[in-house]
Amino acid sequence: MRHLLDRTYKAMAWVAAFTILGIAVLISAQIFLNFATRVFALPLPSTIPSYADFSGFMLAAATFLAMPYTFRSGGHIKVALVTERLPVRGQLIAEVVALICAAALTGFAVYYIWALVAESIHYGDVSSGTIPIPLWMPQSAMGLGMSVLCLAILHSLVETIKRGEPVISASEEA
Repeated sequence: MRHLLDRTYKAMAWVAAFTILGIAVLISAQIFLNFATRVFALPLPSTIPSYADFSGFMLAAATFLAMPYTFRSGGHIKVALVTERLPVRGQLIAEVVALICAAALTGFAVYYIWALVAESIHYGDVSSGTIPIPLWMPQSAMGLGMSVLCLAILHSLVETIKRGEPVISASEEA
């Protein structure tokens, strides 16, 4: 099961990476269109409709989809100022309490993100740009990322309790 979950986290990170690449391609295309129409007077449209909306939605998707992998690989900020001074048993207890709190908070966020998605579907909410995009689409990417982050936190909590030691090491950069 651990390998399946780890592959899921990594797959979501790859999707996030390709989403960032999509943002770069979209913004580059917009810059090229601006340049081509102003400098060479090419008969091209001067802008990509709603490119800023698409970029923003893709950035939100990439951010949330990358969270589970970042968490499991120790990339999130972990403040160990107090816990590193505790005895080993105290560090374990602090880690378990922190993971329980994180799971509760992300579970709360998951519930309300999916409630927002359901509300957007119910009311037919769309973006206000030139191209109306149903808001449930980018919100669903956010919900998926937060849901899998909650799963990753629960996964880490179970592994920490089973092993009797933290499974996620803090980033070495300080």
